[in-house]
Amino acid sequence: MPGLQALPANSANDRGFEKRDPISASIREIRGKKMPVNFWRPFVFILAVIGSAGCGRPATLVETGNRTQVLHRSVGQDLQDLDPHLATSAADYNVLSALFEGLVAEDPVDLHPVPGLAASWDITDAGLSYTFHLRPEARWSNGDPVTAQDFANSFKRVLTPALAAPNAPALYLIRGAEEFHKGRESDFAKVGITVPDASTLRLTLTHASASFLAQLNQAVWFPVHLPSIEKHGSATDRANAWARPGKLVGNGPFQLEAWRTGQVIVAAKAPTYWDAATVRLAGIQFHTLEGVDVEERAFRAGQLHVTDALPAGKIDTYQKESPEQLRIDPLLSTYFYRLNTAKPALRSAAVRRALSLGIDRNAIVEKILRGGQLPARAFTPPGTAGYTFPVAATDHAAEVAAARKLLAEAGFPDGRGLPPVELLYNTSDNHRLIAEAIQEMWRRDLGVEVRLANQEFNSTLEARRTGTYDILRSSWSADYVDPASFLDIFRSDSGNNFTGWSNPEYDTALTAAARAATATERNALFLKAEALLLEAAPIIPIYHYTHVFVIRPEVKGWRPTLLDHHPYKAVWLEAAGK
Repeated sequence: MPGLQALPANSANDRGFEKRDPISASIREIRGKKMPVNFWRPFVFILAVIGSAGCGRPATLVETGNRTQVLHRSVGQDLQDLDPHLATSAADYNVLSALFEGLVAEDPVDLHPVPGLAASWDITDAGLSYTFHLRPEARWSNGDPVTAQDFANSFKRVLTPALAAPNAPALYLIRGAEEFHKGRESDFAKVGITVPDASTLRLTLTHASASFLAQLNQAVWFPVHLPSIEKHGSATDRANAWARPGKLVGNGPFQLEAWRTGQVIVAAKAPTYWDAATVRLAGIQFHTLEGVDVEERAFRAGQLHVTDALPAGKIDTYQKESPEQLRIDPLLSTYFYRLNTAKPALRSAAVRRALSLGIDRNAIVEKILRGGQLPARAFTPPGTAGYTFPVAATDHAAEVAAARKLLAEAGFPDGRGLPPVELLYNTSDNHRLIAEAIQEMWRRDLGVEVRLANQEFNSTLEARRTGTYDILRSSWSADYVDPASFLDIFRSDSGNNFTGWSNPEYDTALTAAARAATATERNALFLKAEALLLEAAPIIPIYHYTHVFVIRPEVKGWRPTLLDHHPYKAVWLEAAGK
């Protein structure tokens, strides 16, 4: 999803790690700060556990879950919505993939496309036509059959401009979809979506795409049940509150039972799911605990089977004392800063490039994170589907010298005259430590004044949407294994750009890459596009993720995957000794 929009989100997921950074004496514990009321909410969860432990100690959530097959996992920050067509983050996908299922599903080992709601499909017309044959036994959670028309109606909803679906461009692969979405064509019958009968859906593409089936696992391709949505308002009204307990009708292996905002989302096994016989979990509880320290304490207290992340300061402890619980998995995701190019201090590409060069990425991954992450001097992780952006080897002293030269050329020698900028990050000790380290690097080496600000995750999303930020902590997790899953988000018409930057030459290169006949030609066009992106520097890549987290041995079927997707129908709990 947009992407780890993302993990993330697609994808803005908090996959950071935490450790004290000895880079400079300015990085110290925050003292004397007044914390917002919501800061204390997660600790109520932990204190309740600790308080009960001395009173005959009732069973922990994990112990109860092991007996009842209820998985307890953390998804980091709270979700904004459970509408799959509005999803933007990896946390969104982690929940939505339990409640909904698309035409295809993912193999639990390597995530290659396997039959989902479609039992089979035919590919004809040189890869331009896909005919999906739906399962006659597929049902919505209210018992209605899932039909091909449901998919057609859902795709029309995504492409209707009034919904403003951020990932609608993912559907531009369908012939005529872009014209309809942009209002250049009002007749949906001209879009390449046809329904020969109730169990047959045909999609006609603008061009052949080897990754098309894999892309269908993005949440924006999930179907929704329009009759139930329309009971609560217009299907394209973003304020429609249909995606709530008692209202949401899904078609996945689990159904929504409860949602206590800021605490937990509860899902139970759906008896109406077409493959319910193979689903071994009776339920999943998705806990929203803001802060990796809080997650780790909840894990130790027996309240989580699996965390979203782990403080880096705990890695050594788990390696020595509980290596069977520590996981460091590969992950196709990038941690970066968005720069608002409309802000006076950041309008100059030279200033933006100087800020990028002024970051000692090696120090961040080696001294703060220490989880196998890679310094990022390009946005796309190296080796993504055979593509790697070449980065010249250099030391940080040379980068700082180049940054100072760029600032001087932009009219700000040693940072003099450059207005102060604000760096906004969502509440997390991980993000704070990285931000404090970078703040000090920019002050010490470039003379740039940076003010730090933190907000709850949903508030940073609002700042991102409205452009009320200078520099914004961000991350992006691939929705599918392809460079386009990273580079497409900075197209001029992308709903995930948010930087104010656009370049027609960049857009043209990516459009040509999508239609390239060979991998060599395609990668050359990706190189051209990414070079333009890095030269303009509306973003600052900082590091490429690994997924460092802890998981209990009782959790089975939770395999390492590049996208951090774990099809829940292949997951179960098995208590020790059984």
